[in-house]
Amino acid sequence: MAALIPRYTLQAARKQTTCTAVVALQTNHYSSEPRIIEHPTTASLKRGTGGRSSFNGLVCTVFGSTGFVGRYVCNRLGKIGTQLILPYRCDMYKCLPLKLCGDLGQVLFHPFHLRDEDSIRKCIKYSNVVINLIGRDWETRNFTFHEVHVEGARRLARLCKEANVEHFIHLSALNVDVDESYVLKDGSEFLRTKLEGECAVREEFPEATIIRPSDIWGQEDRFLRVYSGIMRHHLRTVPIWKKGEETEKQPVGVYDVAGGITTIAKDPKNTAGKTYQFVGPKRYKFSELLDWFHRIRIRDPVEYGYMRIDLKYAPFFKLKVSLNEFITPAHPVGYLQWERLEREAISDTISPELPTLEDLGIALTTMESRMHWELKPYRKDPQYMESVGEFDPIPNPPTVAVH
Repeated sequence: MAALIPRYTLQAARKQTTCTAVVALQTNHYSSEPRIIEHPTTASLKRGTGGRSSFNGLVCTVFGSTGFVGRYVCNRLGKIGTQLILPYRCDMYKCLPLKLCGDLGQVLFHPFHLRDEDSIRKCIKYSNVVINLIGRDWETRNFTFHEVHVEGARRLARLCKEANVEHFIHLSALNVDVDESYVLKDGSEFLRTKLEGECAVREEFPEATIIRPSDIWGQEDRFLRVYSGIMRHHLRTVPIWKKGEETEKQPVGVYDVAGGITTIAKDPKNTAGKTYQFVGPKRYKFSELLDWFHRIRIRDPVEYGYMRIDLKYAPFFKLKVSLNEFITPAHPVGYLQWERLEREAISDTISPELPTLEDLGIALTTMESRMHWELKPYRKDPQYMESVGEFDPIPNPPTVAVH
């Protein structure tokens, strides 16, 4: 009987490897010279042609994989042959659909807690890339903004440095350096702690890559769903700061965000230590965006009674926001909270010194090409199948110059 060849795990390979550099016996398609591997493990040897059933050499731990952005990131990484380690704190059945992101045996799950360092060490023990997508849009009795965005980010970065992780990617937010306040007296605590979290990550892991995305839209987002829900409306009006006329937004599609994170994970040499701004290709007035969303959803906003009003002239809406936060602090109904009202009043600020998605070679998705599909479930008559030419085409919103 022929002898069986043992299948080594990452742990066995790291224990048996004592040299600092080896030469791969296999050559790639582009060069006949052998490839030097500085840290030899089984993860260093790529296998396959680069598709879902291949292994591209990345063992990636994705914290926050069950969130909105995390699901898209796992899908992009899995289809190029990345081995995924997905920590979870929720019910195990909530993360099981992510098993389909990769091939058989390439998607692994492990329970963890953000305050339990031993569980975090087990999740990153064999990874060469770690992505932190953990964040909170509101505070709970278990986690404050500071505990999640600052202490949690610092803990992950420190433990990754101790475990000799090659590349650490941290998701922050755009407008973290805005000092002005609009709705809340002290400004946005979310953005303030996100900036502190960036500084904490830089202190613990100087080579980390930081990503600052603007408002992210897509399936199951917290942008389009907010303005399509009944809680954000008040007597067929939408109260916003200064009627949205003085706010400019540059939303980005979740597909582009996932593609950018995947590109960064594949290219640690050129992206390490940089801060990227993930914004959309076009810039709009916030008022024009809201009007456009309602034109798609209800076709005739005037007949329906839709109208934008200034937030300071809506006292009953303010009462509704406060009651919603008091009654449902763990999960505000319709994501209606004061913190969000503050962030939506801030215009997106883009620094010309920081790279963007275009610098990563990502072809950006325009809102005009996808918005009719994204808002179809929220239309007034989603079951109605209109005939070709039955209604006049809905005009796209005017854009403003990108600063």
